[in-house]
Amino acid sequence: MEISRLLPVLPNSFKNHTLHESDHLLSFFSTSPFQSLSFPPNPPGFGDDNPVKSITILWVVGSVVSLVVFVVIAICALKFAKSAAPGVVRELRNITAPPVVIAAPPVTVPYRTAPPRNASPSPELSTASAAIWRVDAPTMEKFFRKIAEEKPVRFTADQLYTFTSNYSTRLGSGGFGEVYKGKFPNGVNVAVKVLKRGSDKRAEEQFMAEVGSICRTYHINLVRLYGFCYDHFMSALVFEYLENGSLDKYLFGKRKEIEWRKLHDIAIGTAKGLAYLHEECQQRIIHYDIKPANILLDANFFPKVGDFGLAKLCNRDSTHISFSGYRGTPGYSAPEFLLVNYPLTHKCDVYSFGMVLFEIIGRKSNAGATVSGNPDWFPQHVWDAYENGKLEELIVGCGIGEEDREMASRACEVALWCVQDSPDGRPPMSVVVRMLEGGVEIMPPAKPFQYLNPIRMGNSSTSSSQQTSSTTSNSSTSRDSNSQWYRKTTTIMRKYEIQMASS
Repeated sequence: MEISRLLPVLPNSFKNHTLHESDHLLSFFSTSPFQSLSFPPNPPGFGDDNPVKSITILWVVGSVVSLVVFVVIAICALKFAKSAAPGVVRELRNITAPPVVIAAPPVTVPYRTAPPRNASPSPELSTASAAIWRVDAPTMEKFFRKIAEEKPVRFTADQLYTFTSNYSTRLGSGGFGEVYKGKFPNGVNVAVKVLKRGSDKRAEEQFMAEVGSICRTYHINLVRLYGFCYDHFMSALVFEYLENGSLDKYLFGKRKEIEWRKLHDIAIGTAKGLAYLHEECQQRIIHYDIKPANILLDANFFPKVGDFGLAKLCNRDSTHISFSGYRGTPGYSAPEFLLVNYPLTHKCDVYSFGMVLFEIIGRKSNAGATVSGNPDWFPQHVWDAYENGKLEELIVGCGIGEEDREMASRACEVALWCVQDSPDGRPPMSVVVRMLEGGVEIMPPAKPFQYLNPIRMGNSSTSSSQQTSSTTSNSSTSRDSNSQWYRKTTTIMRKYEIQMASS
């Protein structure tokens, strides 16, 4: 084995050794285990003295390392800034300007006012305001846009003319006027209700009732009011468009494809909308015209209460409202409307809902029969069947399947509670919702429609006095127990029962 083969792979210091030292080195390798090893040829340029190439390699390696370090530092700085931003903003918000005192009369303004145009605010306040603006401005602008979208807009007659394509598609008509289909420029379908203009103030009152009530509410079971138009020529309301129209055409018309379970959901949704109007609004809203024609359905048959033309607003501490004339629709209006100087409350809507519930169960209109002596009056059939223990037979005769009969039986009991003669005997709509949902066990209702007996016997002259005394006695009895409608309450219902008793 030649020593020259090993020199290229050895350090340069070995190249300067003397021949004597090389001989010793050779003898070492000849007796060592490496003697049997064979080394591959040297890679090109390996061990050559090339300073340019070395500098290039060092420069590339240094650049890569510097770039990696810079990226790591930038990422760490960004994470630190995000975590520290809320604290910085809180510190900046703690900086408050001294109150500004205005002369004549001396008043201390408890808020920060804008400085004059020629004034130069302090750098500390300028920095704080700029930082807060960058953080809060996008959120606040989004909030203001949302408020503007939810607030009813006042449209012009020309805009409605454009939205409805010259009122080309009519959806329906009635004593109030006509309804047309329209479309906003962004593609949203709307229903434009054009009210009739008359010489009396009734149309004006209806217009103000609709705008004044709906613009104060927002609930998924109430029709949304997008805007209105009022000028010398027309009065119109712009509502959301509901594809499936009103409930009455599915109950009384030829289109009866809605299954019972969906009808039950429609009843619960309507009850929730009324509960919101009665118990959750800042001012209580009484609809006074609940009927299937005013329950509208969207594309998924989701119910929304509409037509607030007879609605009234009252303070929550008001016990009743006085009217000068009859309100509502015959067949759905509560019996207290027939009495003179009798207080009218939100329980009128409860009665109307009970009549609607009868129509949902039997799928027949009750508006044509106003006395319980009529053999075709379905509410009387329900009471007779309930009293004689034959309610299930009546439900089977309505075409309700076996899997839904328990639900329908519960709905019949709820309807009988809603149409009690005494307003105080009718449950609040929030309790009606819980009854329909099955959250409570319903107590046996009392016999309803007793106010119709004098009318059926022809003694209409004495009906008012008898009903007044009967209602007064029933009211005093019903006030003894606010939990008369249900028993075996759950924890939630027991809490609600205590709240009712203390109110």
